[in-house]
Amino acid sequence: MTQPIGVFDSGYGGLTILRDIVRKLPQYDYVYLGDNARTPYGTRSFDTVYHYTRECVQHLFEAGCRLVILACNTASAKALRNIQQLDLPTLAPGLDGPDRRVLGVIRPTTEVIGNYSKTGYVGILATRGTVTSESYVVEIEKFFPDLAVFQEACPMWVPLVENGEYANPGADYFVEQHVNRLMAQSPEIDTLLLACTHYPLLLDKIREAAPPNITILSQGGIVADSLVDYLSRHPEIDAQCSKHGQRSFLTTDSTDDFDRQATIFYGEPVRSSHLAL
Repeated sequence: MTQPIGVFDSGYGGLTILRDIVRKLPQYDYVYLGDNARTPYGTRSFDTVYHYTRECVQHLFEAGCRLVILACNTASAKALRNIQQLDLPTLAPGLDGPDRRVLGVIRPTTEVIGNYSKTGYVGILATRGTVTSESYVVEIEKFFPDLAVFQEACPMWVPLVENGEYANPGADYFVEQHVNRLMAQSPEIDTLLLACTHYPLLLDKIREAAPPNITILSQGGIVADSLVDYLSRHPEIDAQCSKHGQRSFLTTDSTDDFDRQATIFYGEPVRSSHLAL
């Protein structure tokens, strides 16, 4: 039986995480699920994000996944804790729920972000939902209590990316606006975290807008390294993940639209199947 690693996102952005995970761990099987029919998650309530995320995780469990990565900052911020603490034993009846795991993208990032800053001042660029949740502030406090954290919500950035405007001059204004607002909070910020998986597509424009010599972090490589470490520390989970180098992609919306957009995020052609929820 195939037991892939599940990777979930509200849309396309999680493909930037999957891309880096596959580069590090190409031998594993993966199934990616994008809830494109209900995206974006960033502006939705905690209860709605939790409900949607829980439903998608349950499907991935039923598809054979023992391990699911929430490659979505909003889902990680608003749903992960409840799923881990309340739902795992009952989420997949008859599927040995306690032996299943759900991980997010926030903790791996917050465990290392302080190592990149020399001034002790870092900035977070994220969706409004992630910023409002305060998840990064709370988690960073656990690992780097002396680190000063500043946040800026960028509500226009995901629509710019998903509408194919991320490389066009029209995006410059919105990128500069939010980078400038964040930097205005403290001139000592020397590290910026792109706390949304869509934002790497805006990386060139963010670099242009940010001060010179500032460190800009994308999450894909960090999450991939964390997964390598996690599997080495949990051989019982690793042993249950099938390793045939297979990739499959699911979307809750149009497969034609998904395949066209996903290729941009994933970096190679994608062929998806439709999932009705």
